[in-house]
Amino acid sequence: MSPYRGSCHCGAVGYEFRTGLPPSAWSVRACQCSFCLKHAGVYTSDPQGSVRFVVKDPALLTRYRFGHKTADFLFCGRCGGYLGAVTEEDGRQLAVLNIHVLDPAPAGLPPAQPMSYDGETAGDRNLRRAMRWTPVVG
Repeated sequence: MSPYRGSCHCGAVGYEFRTGLPPSAWSVRACQCSFCLKHAGVYTSDPQGSVRFVVKDPALLTRYRFGHKTADFLFCGRCGGYLGAVTEEDGRQLAVLNIHVLDPAPAGLPPAQPMSYDGETAGDRNLRRAMRWTPVVG
């Protein structure tokens, strides 16, 4: 599995994403909710991969919940960098990752596919995430 690293602008919080998929095969999604549009969130995940969050200063990891309140959206409290979101399903932590913080951005990523999750129940949302999001390790 290849590692891909991302971090906020100041480097205080970040992640290491491991996936066996080449970037050209990544599922790249642009959620159309108001939060994601305002933050220009473009996401990927791999349920067969893993992500480890790297937090140099735990006091700077900021979490925000909205809407269904089923996920924590992760930010740097210093520079405002947006890493992605985490949720817990069946005792497992899962994440979706904002590809805008990858450094360097991998070549060959497919264009982001607009996604709307309007009308999903909280249960449907949790099931979709359990099937598509990346397991968190460490």
